[in-house]
Amino acid sequence: MKYKLIPLAFLLLRFYGCSQHLFTDYRSLDQTGMWSSSVEELKKLNTSDTEVGQLTRMKQAGVSDDACVQVIADAHNHQHPFASADSAVNLMRAGYNESIILEMTKADQLDNLSGDAVMLRLVGLSDHAVDVILHKRMKGQRTMSSAEIGRLKNTGLSEAQIMERINRGLTDAQADKEAAGREAARNHANTGFTRVRGRRPR
Repeated sequence: MKYKLIPLAFLLLRFYGCSQHLFTDYRSLDQTGMWSSSVEELKKLNTSDTEVGQLTRMKQAGVSDDACVQVIADAHNHQHPFASADSAVNLMRAGYNESIILEMTKADQLDNLSGDAVMLRLVGLSDHAVDVILHKRMKGQRTMSSAEIGRLKNTGLSEAQIMERINRGLTDAQADKEAAGREAARNHANTGFTRVRGRRPR
């Protein structure tokens, strides 16, 4: 009798452990044009209905099949479901390509970094500068926040000057102090006046 319990236990473990999303509905992904081979890859990754909904939004924003499969794989490798479609879509709309999204999901930093990444685009930094800053953050290296970078830029600092400060590890507190000083100097300069001298009437 014991020899029958072993395969039964194996089947139960397989059903409840590895195949708990046997009935996931992939039709919304079919409707976005996802290839059947990609859907099969998602099935192997045990994708849930909720995750299918996330991927459907990404597909509608132009994310490729391969990237959709990879974000699910990365999330599962980090022991959690994928729930970051909004972050990915916002990055795509801000002009980022899929490679940076996949770097963030691989590092499990998509939600943490996407908001600042969008702000860096709005600040108007070059692609190279943005790339350097984001890779520093993905490695856990300290950089100024996007808000402080934008503030310093508005005081007249060039991109090269901002990057020099980032590379030497300027903190937000230090950036705030410098920006405040530059803003005060600018405001003082704008309030100057020239005294007009003239002859007094007799």
